[in-house]
Amino acid sequence: MTTLNDFSRCIVQYDPHALPVSSAQAIVREWASPVTAVERVPLHDALDRVLADDIVSPINVPAHDNSAMDGYAFDGASLEAQAGTVSLRVAGKALAGHAFERAIKAGECVRVMTGALIPPGCDTIVPQEAVTREADTVHFAAGALTRGANRRLAGEDLAQGQPALRAGRIVRASDLGLLASLGIGEVAVRRRLRVAFFSTGDELRSLGEPLEPGCVYDSNRHTLFAMLRRMNIAALDLGVVRDEPAALEAALRNAAESADVVLTSGGVSVGEADFTKQLVRTFGDVAFWSLAMRPGRPLAFGRVWSGGRPGAGHPALFFGLPGNPVAVMVTFYQIVREALIVMSGATVPPQPVISATSTQAIRKRAGRTEFQRGVATRDAHGQWRVTPTGSQGSGVLSSMSEANCFLVLVHEQADIDEGDTVDIMLFDGLV
Repeated sequence: MTTLNDFSRCIVQYDPHALPVSSAQAIVREWASPVTAVERVPLHDALDRVLADDIVSPINVPAHDNSAMDGYAFDGASLEAQAGTVSLRVAGKALAGHAFERAIKAGECVRVMTGALIPPGCDTIVPQEAVTREADTVHFAAGALTRGANRRLAGEDLAQGQPALRAGRIVRASDLGLLASLGIGEVAVRRRLRVAFFSTGDELRSLGEPLEPGCVYDSNRHTLFAMLRRMNIAALDLGVVRDEPAALEAALRNAAESADVVLTSGGVSVGEADFTKQLVRTFGDVAFWSLAMRPGRPLAFGRVWSGGRPGAGHPALFFGLPGNPVAVMVTFYQIVREALIVMSGATVPPQPVISATSTQAIRKRAGRTEFQRGVATRDAHGQWRVTPTGSQGSGVLSSMSEANCFLVLVHEQADIDEGDTVDIMLFDGLV
């Protein structure tokens, strides 16, 4: 059995104690295998699910040639036959769902509404605002149109047999409308990824419990739940686990049995009571346990088995996140999120990174990637400007609430001067 540790040693710049972020992302991406189970769901239950198969259009969309606007349909040959002003007699009316079925004669037109079928013998529509009507005759300038104007052709949007949506797509609201327009009432989707998570630490208290001296309320589980829910992942909250090896081992094995991925927060640093990393190294397979990253240096990645030893029982990928709240969010978005998308069977969309001008100097040590929290705005000229949100401590959760972007300060980068250009990753579409 190939181990994560063996594979990781082949990665460029591999250092389990301070792995560059790009190397960590490459390792995680390699071991994130998509779920294979497929289920069929009604259209209303398909939102945010991952398509398991290509959707091929069973019909032409639109099904027939139709009018793109309210106006008058006629044979475009009249544009050449009548120089200057075209005059046509109105032979009837066509509404959406109510066709004008007889063929028109020379010099005739048909009043049409948006979406109405193009009457036989017609191929051009003049907008109603471009005509002058006198009784049953309309007049308009011949030079205002070209033949075929304002006509929507059958199959112009989608042709029968053409792929409408590709497998791996996360279904959006617009996709539901598209599928409905094709007459499709249910689709095949990958089963939802299952992620079990828990927090570790004797100092943690759940909401509603009394807060004793030296204790804090556990915020990380609520943050993780929200981030997983936003991704439409089946989240299994296993609560708070105390710093006891037996309890931690039982929680890890139970999580591996019930989920595809196990997330923990806390217990992967170098403290005397940080047992999670020790346990995973004993009955799991660890690729790395520390990143050249701020915040989020203590982060373990590997596999755990429900049977208590490598290869025994059900395997699950394991992410041991830091204990500090901001570090939990940063490592989730920068390391874990892409893996969960891949494992859900979805095509990973690139997360846009844009350039902005820093409004102040920023201290940065070369040799690690930093994800500072910032507020990005656009100036009067439409250029992006960004300001860090005060204290950047990994325990200052308010810095995430106040921010609308990450400042992405890459591995080799050093101090930033006021006015320098930096990369930012907007929260919109991410968080």
